[in-house]
Amino acid sequence: MAKKSERRIVVVKKVARRFLEGEAKAEFRLKVYHGHEIKNLAGLLRSFRDGKIVMAGVMPLPDLGLKEAADSIEFWSGNRESLLSLEKWFTKRNYLTTGLW
Repeated sequence: MAKKSERRIVVVKKVARRFLEGEAKAEFRLKVYHGHEIKNLAGLLRSFRDGKIVMAGVMPLPDLGLKEAADSIEFWSGNRESLLSLEKWFTKRNYLTTGLW
């Protein structure tokens, strides 16, 4: 017979698994490299996320997250199709991307 502490661990693992299965959702990422200086590209994309501006051919992304680096911007969202349309927007304008992952 299992010890009392071992049974607690099994129960805690089951509860944690149920919680994570209910809360977890898929997340897709994309990184865009920009070799030349672009003024406030991150601000532009935040305005797009908030619905203040529209980008031609790109579906809205209300859950868009972004992180800026010196030579790139990384995006993530749970909406795969919208993130793909954002990637197409950048590749059409000759930006290098990592593709969706």
